[in-house]
Amino acid sequence: MLRWILVPFLMALLSLCPSVALAQSLDEILAKVDANMTYDTRETTMKMTVTKGERVKVYRIHSFGRGADEAALEYLDPARDKGTKMLKNAADLWMWLPSVEKTQKISGHMLRQSMMGSDMSYEDMMQASSWRKQYAGTVVGEETLDGRKVWKLELKATTPDVSYPRRLVWVDQATSIPLKQELYALSGMLLKVWTMSDVKDFGGRQFPTRMVIEDKVQQNSRTELVFEQMNFAVPLEGEVFSLRWLER
Repeated sequence: MLRWILVPFLMALLSLCPSVALAQSLDEILAKVDANMTYDTRETTMKMTVTKGERVKVYRIHSFGRGADEAALEYLDPARDKGTKMLKNAADLWMWLPSVEKTQKISGHMLRQSMMGSDMSYEDMMQASSWRKQYAGTVVGEETLDGRKVWKLELKATTPDVSYPRRLVWVDQATSIPLKQELYALSGMLLKVWTMSDVKDFGGRQFPTRMVIEDKVQQNSRTELVFEQMNFAVPLEGEVFSLRWLER
């Protein structure tokens, strides 16, 4: 008799406090997302296609990453940009311009400006931070996106130094990859839509090999990233993340 009294009571109590259950579910989902999207070390070669109306530019980039604070990349193509390098170390970002043999430091609001005319900012390209450390939020519910079951998340930044104070994210339940994101400013304006696809397995880690970023502030502005080669847990020399590497 006591069981039949307690069970309905406990269920009613949980319905009055859904945030506890949702917070646990959100933490589990973000933990799986972070396990895929963050890394100790990574080396990639990628093609970046930037479309602005009828104008199309194609770049090839070789990049290195170590944790959330260190990243380096070098432009391989086109010829006019070959040898351009970028280096991120914690909050500092430098760019080497071979045409003038000059190193330029990028800081403050400049970090959120367009990188090489693309729809990605310098922070977008060079950052690999944990969402669990930057955001809190709720699991809005379950949906279907392109035939796949996804969790829909609403995330709000817990620190003021993030690029996007609010994100709506659709996470694939099977792969724990954020297949779609809507990125918002503090004002509530939709800034970008970021989609990820062509997910592949890298030694037990799921990772998208194609990303498309659309700038919703500009018209007909789109950037596509296709990873041609990608390796995780690779040994990287410390010199890669130094000013010496940048300027050589």
